[in-house]
Amino acid sequence: MDWKEEILEQTKKAKNISLKALNYTSAQKNRFLECLSANISKNEKKILSANKQDIEKAKINNCSSAFIDRLTLTEKRLSQILKGISVVKELTDPVGEKISETIRPNGIRIEKIRTPIGVIGIIYESRPDVTIEAGILCLKAGNSVVLRGGKEAKHSNKIFVSLMKKSLAEAGLSEDMVQLITSGGRKAVKYLLSLNRYIDLIIPRGGDSLIKAVVEESTIPVIKHYKGICHIYVDKDAEIDMAVNVCYNAKVQRPATCNAMETLLVHKDIADAFLPLMAKIFKEAQVEMRGCPETLKILRDINRAVEEDWFAEYLDRIISIKIVGSLDEAINHINNYGSMHSEAIITNNKEAVSKFFNDVDAAALFHNASTRFTDGGEFGMGAEIGISTDKIHARGPMGLADLTSYKYIIYGNGQTRQ
Repeated sequence: MDWKEEILEQTKKAKNISLKALNYTSAQKNRFLECLSANISKNEKKILSANKQDIEKAKINNCSSAFIDRLTLTEKRLSQILKGISVVKELTDPVGEKISETIRPNGIRIEKIRTPIGVIGIIYESRPDVTIEAGILCLKAGNSVVLRGGKEAKHSNKIFVSLMKKSLAEAGLSEDMVQLITSGGRKAVKYLLSLNRYIDLIIPRGGDSLIKAVVEESTIPVIKHYKGICHIYVDKDAEIDMAVNVCYNAKVQRPATCNAMETLLVHKDIADAFLPLMAKIFKEAQVEMRGCPETLKILRDINRAVEEDWFAEYLDRIISIKIVGSLDEAINHINNYGSMHSEAIITNNKEAVSKFFNDVDAAALFHNASTRFTDGGEFGMGAEIGISTDKIHARGPMGLADLTSYKYIIYGNGQTRQ
């Protein structure tokens, strides 16, 4: 069997079982999650050993520190995965939920109910935790899932999928509900994107080039999880100590994530007091700063920002800084250069907050809080399939409900249309 035949066979299996999965109960799906949690706990050493193989190869290939961070699993990160599984188990199963009900004048009753999308293909790169997060959410929402992870995480992904299949079987569900595509190399992605007869939705998670390629090639609907060019605007009415703490967290806590701050905007009236304090702790954290001409008048020993910096998703300890003359200028900058992901304002001015929330176009808007909170777990979803920067169907962190569609159920007693 060549790689195309293998992938076709896998997607056919996912499609066939997705139709039967409509009858899987919430209890069965929750039992799967219980089994998965137990199996991950029992196999922690094997998982970390497999992940170590991936990390060692990434180092040999001179991958960046940010890349290796996304690739790395630790005891703490496995603990977070287990916590996510537990939260997802406790969430209400969305399948069959009645969204609305209408009774027409002719007596026909129309119900709108949630139903699984069907088969969801996830194409992602270096993060093996996506394998579990995507798997548990898709499966609890009644979908089959076809996973195409990056070759850099192949050992980690294989053991995670083997544990999911084992857990499905232990819960009395079909192992075919989860498929891991490992053959075909780069050609496999293009082929996968042509299988619109078997896959209902594609969700790419990764860098700019991956997402652009998927959007251009796919014959299947795509929900984009595009780059996060996230801003924090420190307003003239901000509390300086709070602003320093929030901005430090948003940049340094985990800079390789899509919800980390990439550009810091500062009102001119607070810049002289705020920027030297902010720069001091950024330097201590080895953050490279790139500033506009006005910023360079205050921070004379940092690099000058160029136009490309305002569009940059660094995913590293680098930040661009711009001094603005007003809230309107900050909003215009964000709407011009941002990626509609996560944006924040630090201020004690309620009117400024209201205007910022109303005028900024983004999936998540924060007041006096770090952009790092844009996350399915932090939003109470347990895990997330990703953070959508689209506006149609789903936006922001995608949880269970976002992995369903809906259908209309119509009840009559002999009505005919006149």
